[in-house]
Amino acid sequence: MRVGIAADHGGFALKEKIIAALKGGNKQDVVDFGAFELDGEDDYPDFIIPLAKAVVAGEVDRGIALCTSGVGASIVANKIPGVRAALVHDDFSAHQGVEDDDMNIICMGSRVVNYAQAWGLVKTFLGAQFTGAQRHKRRLAKIQALEEEVSHEK
Repeated sequence: MRVGIAADHGGFALKEKIIAALKGGNKQDVVDFGAFELDGEDDYPDFIIPLAKAVVAGEVDRGIALCTSGVGASIVANKIPGVRAALVHDDFSAHQGVEDDDMNIICMGSRVVNYAQAWGLVKTFLGAQFTGAQRHKRRLAKIQALEEEVSHEK
């Protein structure tokens, strides 16, 4: 699986630890969308938007978006049609979001979860698979139709 990851200054340290873990024991193919250095003046959209676009384009299979709370990362990621991002700080949501909602980006806050919690959530998220149940496909089709309707209204 090819995994994309992005963070602003608020999630930078956590991002670096997660990248090391992904490349280490799990040997995942990781694409780092930045930030590439700790800069207290950077803006999360500059890193999360390219990650979200890469997920939709199929350049990466899933994404991990980090900021201080995870809220900003979640908001901006979901502005890209085709992204199904969620702020996740518990194990159930990490797998259920994929299984039922085909979540393709997990968002977390570095001041909300510590590294051990975040790493556990990442493993759960990456290990989960969309069930493909008809009711879930039906709901996702409604979301896609809304995205298309809104894009045509512009």
